Amino acid sequence: MAENGRLADLEKQKLLLQDHEEKHFTSSEVVRDIIIGVSDGLTVPFALAAGLSGADVSSSIILVAGIAEVAAGAISMGLGGYLAAKSEEDHYNRELKREQDEIIRVPDIEAAECAEILAQYGVESHEYEPVVNALRRNPQAWLDFMMKFELGLEKPNPMRALWSALTIAVSYVVGGMVPLMPYVAIPIADRAVMASVVITLVALLIFGYVKGRFSGNQPFNSALQTALIGAIASAAAYSIAKLVRA
Repeated sequence: MAENGRLADLEKQKLLLQDHEEKHFTSSEVVRDIIIGVSDGLTVPFALAAGLSGADVSSSIILVAGIAEVAAGAISMGLGGYLAAKSEEDHYNRELKREQDEIIRVPDIEAAECAEILAQYGVESHEYEPVVNALRRNPQAWLDFMMKFELGLEKPNPMRALWSALTIAVSYVVGGMVPLMPYVAIPIADRAVMASVVITLVALLIFGYVKGRFSGNQPFNSALQTALIGAIASAAAYSIAKLVRA
């Protein structure tokens, strides 16, 4: 009877899992790369264009300089993202090799570490001993457990470095073209800079709001903070250019 009751409970749990569909956001790395690219793409060319406008440079020169900066910035930011992701991958592989060696050379110490990890979650010794023994019988599962719960490392996607570079670079170009668009249509720099300020601040507000929604922060606060940073950067560049020119 007891065995039948346990089987019934298991079947009930399976049905509950089938009916319960959890929705988790799993693209945090991609979103982080987009935020990095768009944020810098909006701010840096915006400040550059404002600074050149403060130096009374023509719209065509500002546009050429801005496009050159966007291209250079996209390459630089993309390469930085690639190297950062590659470093994470190399670090994971080094730690994986070290953990593999320790499981082979000192399995008892590793088993004790595994037991200590489980104990930190409130699992009693009579409860975690079967778990530790089961992991010892499955070296790959044991290795995965130690990598995740002892070192806090997840296996990186082998394409992560390339995708990170491309995502950051493209996002930088998309963001960087926003403050430069007015200089394409308006030949007078003084008028173009005013249009650029309005368009870019609106874009920063929208971007900051969306960023706040994804990051879990207050969207309106995030929007205001993002726009304020861009406004300060461009105002500083414009003022410095005016002072130097004077």
